[in-house]
Amino acid sequence: MSNMTFVVGVTGGIGSGKTAVSDHFQRLGITVVDADLASRVVVETGRPALAEIAAHFGPEILQADGTLDRAQLRTAIFKDPSERQWLESLLHPLIRQEIASGLKNASSPYAILVSPLLVESGQSQLTQRVLVVDVPEELQLQRTVNRDNNPPEQVKAIMAAQASRQQRLNYADDVIVNDGSLMDLQEKVEALHQQYLTMAKTSSE
Repeated sequence: MSNMTFVVGVTGGIGSGKTAVSDHFQRLGITVVDADLASRVVVETGRPALAEIAAHFGPEILQADGTLDRAQLRTAIFKDPSERQWLESLLHPLIRQEIASGLKNASSPYAILVSPLLVESGQSQLTQRVLVVDVPEELQLQRTVNRDNNPPEQVKAIMAAQASRQQRLNYADDVIVNDGSLMDLQEKVEALHQQYLTMAKTSSE
């Protein structure tokens, strides 16, 4: 990655408000690279990774139209941790490449990399600063249940699989506590935006 782009990594647990934060940075004219999007792109039809996944797990991992059956894949890797490792070792480098190329092509003064697994996947190495969107766990649970209509047990299981709130905060250079209104959240983003503009300018001089 060129040293030209100053990159801020944005992360937070499920239901913390990462998307609301990255959407607002985008409205302020900042390039946002989304790791979730990159992870979908690398397994699109015609990409080598999809052929490797089909060869490894068998043709039933594909849907009738040739696209990846994500539910099937989730079941396969959930049952067997070694399958999960195989998949991660195939996809993580490709996702990282996809992210790095998105960041390199950023046209704004700095770029945002939004990733739920910023800390766990080592993607934080692509960033100069880490911004954690933090939210009290009760609120996180309540928001996610309301948003996705998932049972609380399922949301708790997802929360348990992600880095803990404390682990993420240990990595944080900046923290937005998202326990107020959307307007409060946007004001916090705007304050950080000014700081990042200054930092990006300083780092490129």
